[in-house]
Amino acid sequence: MYAPNLFQDKVALVTGGRSGIGYGIAEALLKLGAKVIICARKAAPLAEAAAALSEHGTCVQRPCDIRKSEEVEALADLIESEFGRLDILVNNAGGQFPSLARHISDNGWNAVINTNVNGTFYVSRIMANRFFVPQKSGNIINIVVNHLRGFPGMAHTGAARAAVENLTKTLAQEWAVYNIRLNCVAPGTIISSGLDTYAEPVKALLDKMKEENLMQRHGTIEDVANAVLFLASPLSAYTSGTTLYVDGMDHLHGDRMRMVNMFR
Repeated sequence: MYAPNLFQDKVALVTGGRSGIGYGIAEALLKLGAKVIICARKAAPLAEAAAALSEHGTCVQRPCDIRKSEEVEALADLIESEFGRLDILVNNAGGQFPSLARHISDNGWNAVINTNVNGTFYVSRIMANRFFVPQKSGNIINIVVNHLRGFPGMAHTGAARAAVENLTKTLAQEWAVYNIRLNCVAPGTIISSGLDTYAEPVKALLDKMKEENLMQRHGTIEDVANAVLFLASPLSAYTSGTTLYVDGMDHLHGDRMRMVNMFR
């Protein structure tokens, strides 16, 4: 569908790129000619992912905890030494777990907020200052979630991703003068390795949610990756500060209390 050289000579960073949606995004960018850097916290699986992705093009990796700005600065050093520039940033790294709000501990809440909000801001600010602002060009895509009508059963991630969406709108306006675009992709229920850690009752609930989806299916990693490719490409050159939902219309339809009722 896209020209095979769409991202030729472009350099992209995908955080959380060792598995799941992040891996799929990195693979899609590589197949269209981009040079890709992936980062994640766990060194061994990250190296394995980079080795596999390298079959599609130039892929380098560096372990990085995006919650620590000094590690993000070191990641920027690697990008500068390897490529001398950065064109596309996909803030995909994040995490959450199902829980009723009243049972979320301080540590659990802070871990999700710190990774999703602080980590996204640190990476965006550092890469903008190091690359995008001096270049007078850059493209940031933030992966959030379907939180339009709240996120009962995952209050921490709903709050965090809503913050990222608002941050996206703010930075899109502040950084437009530097020719930097920012947008969000909001996946619904996507079949990926990210679901592997969920308990069996939650997985059973996902089957019910599939039946109720207006498109009668869950999303795929490719669905999300294709949305990212569009927003990362010149095809969306006049689009910034927006959110593209990839959820089969679940943000418009469906019972948002299903998970809470299951816990109860």
